[in-house]
Parts: sequence; structure tokens; C-alpha cells
Amino acid sequence: MTTKATRAVGVDIGGTGIKGALVDLEAGELLSDRVKVATPVGAEPADVLAAVRQVLDTLGVTDRHDVPLGVAFPAIVKHGRTLSAANVADTWIGFEAEKFFEDGLGREIHFANDADVAGIAEVQFGAAHGVDGLTILTTLGTGIGTALLYNGVLIPNAELGHLQRAEKKKDFEGVAAYSAMERESLSWPEWAGRLQAYYDHLEFLFSPDLFVVGGGVSKHADEFLPLLKLNTPIVPARHRNNAGIIGAAALALQDAH
Repeated sequence: MTTKATRAVGVDIGGTGIKGALVDLEAGELLSDRVKVATPVGAEPADVLAAVRQVLDTLGVTDRHDVPLGVAFPAIVKHGRTLSAANVADTWIGFEAEKFFEDGLGREIHFANDADVAGIAEVQFGAAHGVDGLTILTTLGTGIGTALLYNGVLIPNAELGHLQRAEKKKDFEGVAAYSAMERESLSWPEWAGRLQAYYDHLEFLFSPDLFVVGGGVSKHADEFLPLLKLNTPIVPARHRNNAGIIGAAALALQDAH
């Protein structure tokens, strides 16, 4: 029987959608249906807060202060403050996001980078569980999020999607994110060629022991991962697009203890 002490709510805020669920943190599985709403156009703080409240209301946990709440967000997050803004309003830069959400929701939350929490989910319950050395998780979606995990310990706020291609002086995520494939109608082999350059660069810089690929496109891993020729093993994330929800819930429960 799952007790309240092993449950938490995770909310994952993305550039296009905001999703949440109640999570069983003994098994690393969703206890409820996943609720999803569209990210408000412009993604200003007040509008995003209202959308998060809508998700919590639908889940019936808005006022469940006995259930910890974690929120994942696409930004560098330090001490509850967002220091960057990827695919959301510039208003978030230097913004006291955690306090804003706590005041707006009337409860404590744990606020963290979205790729970092996906990494936590994969270390605790997924493809990176028990892996020694350096794991680099990449989430391929609207942009490229990354998490560095060394012997299971998170090194937070690694923005490796913004590594620049030396010959172009442009971010890799502009050409190698899944959104670039959709925008330019690339075939799987064409997109894999861009990913090859990106993962080659990561290998050269970090010599990792494992790559884990998350984001919604990871459900199509068989279409593109076999096309990559790397020295490092590369595997799809076990929790795919739910990793942000599960990881946010896991961090919230850690905070509560």
C-alpha cells in the first residue's frame, strides 16, 4: 500500500505544454492520469502560474499541502530564481520564480531546471540507474536540454544545448533539436547527421560513459539512434516525456524530508 510519504506531484512546464501528475516515488510511476494544458502564448509568469493552477485543480491537489509539489521549468534555476529564458518570456530572467509560485499557490514548492529533473528521474528509476561515471542526458524537443550526472549525483544547470558550432557561431540546439527536424521537414537520416555532429562534440569535451536521450521524440528512438556512430553507449530515456514530472516530484519529496 502506497502511503502519502511516497507520493508527490510533479509539474513540467515546457515551451508548448504544461503537464502534471501524482507520482508514486517507490515505483517511479504515475499514480494519476497525466493532465496537460497548452503553455500560454508569450509565457509570462502570471499566465503560466494560472495554467499550473489549472493543472493542479484538475488533479485535485491544489490544496493538498500534505503532498509535496515539484515544478520543472526550462531555465537555469539557482536558489529559486530563474536566470535564463528558453522558449518563454524574457520576464523570467532574474525572476524570483519559486517565491512567485509559492505566493500564488499558497504552498511550498520545489522549483528546478526541467532537464535536471528528467536526469533525476532516469538516475533513480530509469536508464541511468546504477551507472558509474558520467551520464549525459539530453532532451530533444523545442530546444535541447541537458543534465550531467556523475555516479548518480546531479551537477545542475548544464546548458549544453547552447554549445556553439565553431564554424557557424550558432547554438547546436538551433539545428539539432527535434523542432528543427519538424520545421525543416528533415528525414530521420538527415536529422541524425546533425545529431551526430552534436554528440561527437559532447564526446570530445566530456568523454562520458553513457548518453540518455529523452523528450517526446525518444519514443521514436529506433528511427535515429541506430544511425549514430559513437564511442559512448546511447540509449532512450525509460520515462520519455514523463521524466520531468517524475523527477520534479522526486526532488519535491526530498525537500520535504
